[in-house]
Amino acid sequence: MKYSIVLFSILLTISCNQRKKTDQNNTVDVETKMVLDSVLKDSTDKRTKPALKTFDGLADTLFVRLADFSGDFTYDMRYATENNFLKAKVYDCAECYTRVKTAKALIQANKDFMEKGVKIKFYDCYRPNSVQYKMWEIVPNPQYVANPDKGSIHNKGGAVDITLVDMDGNELDMGTDFDYFGKRAYHDNMDLPQDILDNRKLLKETMEAHGFWSIRTEWWHYNLSAASNDPVANFKWECNQ
Repeated sequence: MKYSIVLFSILLTISCNQRKKTDQNNTVDVETKMVLDSVLKDSTDKRTKPALKTFDGLADTLFVRLADFSGDFTYDMRYATENNFLKAKVYDCAECYTRVKTAKALIQANKDFMEKGVKIKFYDCYRPNSVQYKMWEIVPNPQYVANPDKGSIHNKGGAVDITLVDMDGNELDMGTDFDYFGKRAYHDNMDLPQDILDNRKLLKETMEAHGFWSIRTEWWHYNLSAASNDPVANFKWECNQ
């Protein structure tokens, strides 16, 4: 009997010690989970995109960076690369600026596009007049480059070169690449597959519904009517590269 009591006491002590270790391990697991949760939440917060700006109080003629006001566009700013008909980089860095009234119209047009499962992709936006002179030096032909002495609506912040992409970023087939100077790029060329004609029609009709007009020979180019009388500008954005 005496030995039984001693044995029971030993077993009871071992059991208690094991339970204490289990409780300690559980406590460590809970604390570790809390720390991990805290780290994950902190990391998520740090990755949160900055709030978009609003147009409140901004004059329609002010130049703004479009990406500051909408995150729904995509960009392939060709003149900041050598992948263009000039075969030369004429922008120091890739940015899309327009005047406020142009930006407002573009955002509204893009909302309509997105309801149809597509969105705007930019090739070119506002172009400083000094860049127009660079382009003219390379290709001094008014058929392809506007004379910088007169300027273009690009230099006024009221013109954009665009296409459409699906929500995964895949370009819709418009029949030619950007800056293809040939009959296949003409709006009035109906000798094209129906899907290309449909894509161009969607682009043209939606842009026109928001105050833009097109050029017959370039399916990608759109001018804001309200910007036609604005002065040619030479505003230059800063490059943070």
